[in-house]
Amino acid sequence: MATNFVNLEKISNNFMELASEQRLDIITRLAEQKLNLSKLSELLNATKPEVHRNINRLLRAELIEKNTDGGYGLTTSGSAFLTQFSSFYFIIENKKYFASHTLRNLEQKFIQRLGALNGGRQINGFVRVLEKWKKIHENAQEYVCNILSEVPYSGDIIDVITSKLGNNVQIRSIFTENAIIPEERAKIFHEKGFQKYVQNGTLERRIKKSIGALVLITEKESAVFFSNMNGIPDLTTMFTSTDPDFHDWCYDYFEWCWKNSTNFQESKLNS
Repeated sequence: MATNFVNLEKISNNFMELASEQRLDIITRLAEQKLNLSKLSELLNATKPEVHRNINRLLRAELIEKNTDGGYGLTTSGSAFLTQFSSFYFIIENKKYFASHTLRNLEQKFIQRLGALNGGRQINGFVRVLEKWKKIHENAQEYVCNILSEVPYSGDIIDVITSKLGNNVQIRSIFTENAIIPEERAKIFHEKGFQKYVQNGTLERRIKKSIGALVLITEKESAVFFSNMNGIPDLTTMFTSTDPDFHDWCYDYFEWCWKNSTNFQESKLNS
């Protein structure tokens, strides 16, 4: 992000007002409902003078406002700050993970919405990830959307995909140009009759040169994988959730990649 037109002093001053656990707690609670001084003191287990002092700082920063009934609520600026803060929280909660992973290939608009991924469960280890990957497919009843950098064509997974296609579950896949594809892929594709699903539109495929993250999405659950410092998607760690906001982030990212991808070409895949 260019900083030429950013007033760093104003940003610094506002962050100073948020550099307090109690003030952050006040903002978070006021996002849920409007509260007066007595109720805030009770909820925060703090004295009224202490809470009143922090309320005044938030009032001066125009992050909260006092209502005609004596209660307090968030201003538009306060609500916006809290929304953006959720993205900071996701990074902070997963600081150890992001010490060895990067977001540099992810579009800015999706980085700004990382707070939607809060609450996702982190699954570590390729075997556990693969088991969860299979389970998410098994539970799908309407659709599966995924972005793939490596295609695991084990027998049990192929059986799940074949079953889903046979039950008219829509599958849309985006392959990265350097996706790792098993040599037996063409044989499996032919033996399972996947071409008929391509022809009737149940199975759709596209290809994209560069990807910032991998996602797996069904109507019930979603998952996301980020890249290591070399820009290679890390399939040994998955974030997954059934939360609607988590789903929307993954689905919006998939749709953006789908619109910015090209027609599927077998010759562009590695094997």
